[in-house]
Amino acid sequence: MNLLKVTKDQVARLLLGKAVVPAELLELSTYFRRFKEINFEQHKEDGLIVAVSTDFKYGTIIAHGRNQEELDNDTRDAILTAFGVPSAYQKEADLRRVGERKDAYALA
Repeated sequence: MNLLKVTKDQVARLLLGKAVVPAELLELSTYFRRFKEINFEQHKEDGLIVAVSTDFKYGTIIAHGRNQEELDNDTRDAILTAFGVPSAYQKEADLRRVGERKDAYALA
């Protein structure tokens, strides 16, 4: 993550209040309102669980983990990275696993 960007976000929050969010977080929210969730297919590869997005409109998101919990965290981080959202805003993004098989992510 870009240290300058994180510092700018923190300074903006200090000066303007905690309600300030980066524009990328608004883009993320708009994407999920427009296209709903992002679905992933999972497979095992070299001892890792690999998740590959199947319907992300701007390319492909790939994440991996040694177990389901690690994969879940990495997938959330990969989604935020795809939109340029600093990981410091993971709580504000509130990405959740959704769907019958819990293989999709959406905003809560």
